[in-house]
Amino acid sequence: MAIDFPDSPAPTLGVEWEFALVDKVSRDLVNAASELFDLVKARHGAEPRLHKELLRNTVELTTGICTTVDDAMSELAEMIAKVRPLADELGVDLYSAGTHPFAAWSHQLLTEGHRYEELIARTQWWGRQMLIWGVHVHVGVRRDQVIPIVSALLNWYPHLQALSASSPIWAGTDTGYASNRAMMFQQLPTAGLPFQFDTWAEFEHYADDLLKTGVIEVIDEIRWDVRPAPRTGTVEVRICDGVPTLWELRALVALTHCLVVDLADRLDRGETLPTMPPWHVQENKWRAARYGLDAWIILDADSNERLLLDDLEDLLDRLQPVAERLRCVDDLALVREIPRRGASYQRQRSVAEANAGDLVAVVDSVVREL
Repeated sequence: MAIDFPDSPAPTLGVEWEFALVDKVSRDLVNAASELFDLVKARHGAEPRLHKELLRNTVELTTGICTTVDDAMSELAEMIAKVRPLADELGVDLYSAGTHPFAAWSHQLLTEGHRYEELIARTQWWGRQMLIWGVHVHVGVRRDQVIPIVSALLNWYPHLQALSASSPIWAGTDTGYASNRAMMFQQLPTAGLPFQFDTWAEFEHYADDLLKTGVIEVIDEIRWDVRPAPRTGTVEVRICDGVPTLWELRALVALTHCLVVDLADRLDRGETLPTMPPWHVQENKWRAARYGLDAWIILDADSNERLLLDDLEDLLDRLQPVAERLRCVDDLALVREIPRRGASYQRQRSVAEANAGDLVAVVDSVVREL
């Protein structure tokens, strides 16, 4: 089966940012997405950059096709300015983290629609458990680049996971993980780490097998953490947990943009991109989810290891020329601020400790950061 993938003429950028809706008083999740959509439409007309998600406690803010990180962040800031006052009228706040610390999955309502109903019908308990939120970053590439870039990006999977990790607490319990979301989401069919194919034809064959056997109905239901996005002609990086602040999002989008463009440049120079054995990639994902910024990661097929933060420093230095070309030098520099200020999972734990384990205070802190 042939899958059309329109070449992107430039390394364009798009961002999708998921938010939960939480009650202003109880801080529990609220199934108010439909009401919020209606209010936005009544005040501003149809808003194509505000999207529904699986559950009615969630909304997604998106950008259009952007050329720089600054353009993308400006569009998202405008969307927040439009949506947040209307959420206020409904008595809810926008909350972005990988998970909610105490909400009960059994109280959440499914968004109407065949796609979502089929997902829950198939996945049952695991599908209903998906009280998780993330950030997706699209970068425009050519079709001949997309498969090698998807595989090569897995070398820096743990960096993006650890920097964005914001889901340490689940159902009232500290899980011991920096990102419990990463462990949760991979339970769904076709979710988790991608297969490392060598060619576009291999990906087409895989997708055809899934369609023929009824695993998926459309290509978008391949929910890999890093995947080709044929509809938009992009590599879609879906590694990051929900991000509570614009400055952290700016940093992570810049890092993702620079990584993809650097890999595309190397392909254009005739290089073979680096990859790692799948068992090392899987172990790195687990280490970053478990230990966050304190993780030791595997660097190569020879099983050499290094502290993630030390490797991150060298990576940021190496990407500096790419950042200059993409006009995101200051944005990329913000990546270093995340370890200095503490990643979200660390900040949430600090708030819980300072408030005798009060998880309402944790939600308060995430909401205030926005």
